[in-house]
Amino acid sequence: MEGIFVSTVAIIGAGPGLGLAVAQKFGQSGFSIALISRTQHHLDSLTASLNEQNITARGYAADARNPEQLRDALTQAASELGEIQVLQYSPVPTGDFMKPVLETSAADLLGPIEQSVYGPVTAINHVLPAMRERGEGTILLINGSSAVRPNGNVTGTSIAFAAESAYGQMLHDALTSEGIHVAQLIIPHAIGGSEPDHKPADLAETIFGLHQNPSEFRTFVGKNAL
Repeated sequence: MEGIFVSTVAIIGAGPGLGLAVAQKFGQSGFSIALISRTQHHLDSLTASLNEQNITARGYAADARNPEQLRDALTQAASELGEIQVLQYSPVPTGDFMKPVLETSAADLLGPIEQSVYGPVTAINHVLPAMRERGEGTILLINGSSAVRPNGNVTGTSIAFAAESAYGQMLHDALTSEGIHVAQLIIPHAIGGSEPDHKPADLAETIFGLHQNPSEFRTFVGKNAL
């Protein structure tokens, strides 16, 4: 692909809900799609669905908590699809990240920190040099409400999301002048639940808008989000 810039969006934590909807929205706008999650079988199903819609997409199995796997997946995606212009980091926290505060030990924080701090730092550091060289790029962090309002029932996620938020805000401030937009979308309620603006397709429109129209770091879904 030397001499040709193909716009690629990499979605870390891609699944059949929000991840697929974002892939469809960006794919319909001319992007190639790199889907990254832990299970190749699930990725193959998603990419097949996208390919049937004439969207160029490939899946790369990697655990967001494994830096080597994550870097390898991003390297392969850029090689096969084109340089990554948009990076979305949105893996879903697992149940063991969500213990009550009085039942949470230091050891319980390892998983959440690996996923929500080490993961995004690893991924962003990997794609950022090419973005800075081109003078353009978008980094999207997708979080729940505990990122800005700590919830003692989901302690690990609250702590890790807060750290991810701080990192994202600092990146936003440092990179805006270089043409690279770092944005965080806070989704307060269940994706696909009763709130109309929490449907995957509507969230995908919002996320695409964050890429198209860079502005502030943090955006909330819903008028009365918190």
